[in-house]
Amino acid sequence: MKQGISSVDLAALVRELSDSLLGARIGKIYQHSSDELRLRLRSVEGGMRDLVIVAGERMHLTRHPREAERVAGAFPMSLRKHLSGGRITEVLQHDFDRIVKLGIERGGERKVLLCEFFARGNVILMDADERIILPLRSISYRDRVVRGGEVYELPRRQVNPLDLGVDELARVFAASSGDVVRTIATRLNMGGLLSEEVCLRAGIEKEMASDMVSAADCESIHRAIVEMLSPLLSGKLKPHIVVQDGVFLDALPFELSLYEDFEKKYFSTFNEALDEYYWRMVGETKEERVGSSQEGDQEGAGKVDRSGLYKRRLLQQEDAIRRFKAEEERLSRIGDVIYQEYGLFEEILSGVRDAREKGYSWVEIKRILEDASLGSGKAIESVDPETGSIVVVIDGLRVSVDSRLTVEQNASAYYARAKKFSSKIKGALVALERTSKMIERAERGERGEVDGSGVKKRSVKPLRRKERWYERFKWFVSSDGFLVVGGRDSDTNELIVKKYMEKRDMFFHTQYPGSPAVIIKTEGKEVPLTTLKEVAEFTVSHSIVWKSGQAVGECYWVLPQQVSKTPEHGEFLPKGSFVIRGKRNYMKSGVGIAVGVKDGMCIGGPPGVIEKRADCFVEVEPGEFNQNDVAKKIYRIFLDWAGDSVAIKAGCAPHLIARFLPPGGSRIKRHKP
Repeated sequence: MKQGISSVDLAALVRELSDSLLGARIGKIYQHSSDELRLRLRSVEGGMRDLVIVAGERMHLTRHPREAERVAGAFPMSLRKHLSGGRITEVLQHDFDRIVKLGIERGGERKVLLCEFFARGNVILMDADERIILPLRSISYRDRVVRGGEVYELPRRQVNPLDLGVDELARVFAASSGDVVRTIATRLNMGGLLSEEVCLRAGIEKEMASDMVSAADCESIHRAIVEMLSPLLSGKLKPHIVVQDGVFLDALPFELSLYEDFEKKYFSTFNEALDEYYWRMVGETKEERVGSSQEGDQEGAGKVDRSGLYKRRLLQQEDAIRRFKAEEERLSRIGDVIYQEYGLFEEILSGVRDAREKGYSWVEIKRILEDASLGSGKAIESVDPETGSIVVVIDGLRVSVDSRLTVEQNASAYYARAKKFSSKIKGALVALERTSKMIERAERGERGEVDGSGVKKRSVKPLRRKERWYERFKWFVSSDGFLVVGGRDSDTNELIVKKYMEKRDMFFHTQYPGSPAVIIKTEGKEVPLTTLKEVAEFTVSHSIVWKSGQAVGECYWVLPQQVSKTPEHGEFLPKGSFVIRGKRNYMKSGVGIAVGVKDGMCIGGPPGVIEKRADCFVEVEPGEFNQNDVAKKIYRIFLDWAGDSVAIKAGCAPHLIARFLPPGGSRIKRHKP
């Protein structure tokens, strides 16, 4: 399935939307999931259209709108308040990045609806000065903050391949430590598929190390990029869906050589192609989620060819192993060469350090090195002032060394990178063996999965059900059977207190900023101490205590009548904050969070609760990895436990796991089974 929308896709899409949406007026706005919005638009001609925006994934007009929710959530209602009746005045892509800005005017005021399609994505409402009014989700990055009241800061500018000359392209490859295809994908902001297309058109081996790319290779790659992206400039798009054996593989704005022999279904606009693709794919995913238990009984065109899927996976794994081995050998060889030519590198590095200590600029150092008549001067190909790296050519091998490190440290850095690829090879070989076993079972028509040793994996059936109201928040069910619900941000904190907290409930909070509002739905029953301790652990873990890396924190509980949104005279109460009046009951607790699988559904909460209830569970602790990375690691553990399960993919996808993880960094502490 298409893995989100690329910068190139957006360039083609925005070109179409700029023609079709300008002047359209915004009607109602709906939110169908935590990431999906739909804008009901009235075009200039008077017809109604629907624009779908899925944060982090896609954006397009649709002829297949989903049914609107009965009660609109806080975010779409806020958007309606600011945007309904407004007129779309511009549709822009920012700097060839995966960011689209919709300019909207209403009553003489200008607003901006900004859509981010990278990472988890976001949809952000801003005023004319690009100060954030309301984001879909508040996020703090290392170099910027997305939060209401803050001025929106754009991410670091991405390279536009259409503006890149041959010389700039050569510098990109010289500064990269990866292979050609990965460098094009990441440094030129083009993604994996188009990077492979560029290599194919240029006649370049995609696994070639970037520091081996010659000037002639750069010219070929530049020519291939210009040729491939020329439809974006000319407007002569050829939107289509790539089809194989009746299965939709991809939706593209122009044709690629990689898909030359594949069946294609053409459309008049790229919007139509995307709409048809996702309508079909999302529909099929839902059918799999509901009907996978009958998979073995399916006949004809609807039958899932598991063997074919596994064979394609096997080919991908074999290709990955070849690339890993080639990169491991290359990096190890460079480490060996650095030691073999120890004197040469010591001369270069010590010379650069001396020059820097004397106050020479990098421009002066580069000129001195290029003018040098010694062997070291002849070996130096280039110097990068921004990174302090020096590229040396020895027997045709290009070696990039960091001038801030010693000879030994530079060699060790290459050996360490080679070791990482060695570990990847071991993991890939295990996965390869597991896939081979899956192919054998699929060809015999057997149900279930196997692990690398041939042991049958656990069967997990998907759970067919409607999402419950509390699943939009942080939640768990205590050991004593009490539902516990907590806010994700200031908006959901407000919603929990205003809409879902009843007089017989209990309210938990902390003194720390950014703490969730947590309630116990008591249903009039007395709450035992075990549940109180579990809720205290849950509340402290989802506060800044976790983010700061502390092991213990403090929270308090009060009754609903003690919680108020009315501040003291002369004071201001920000969104998501409350005034607590009367006695507070304080509790200390350690931190601890676990995520598990129960009947194909993702659950999370205190480790003691989840371990007892889950079929498979993972406990996390404060650490160095962000939410998305940890969620992906947990997802792979669940997949390894259950095999290539449709239920796990549907009910325990990384974005669902991330909902249960605390703010800040984490790492896996343990997992069972």
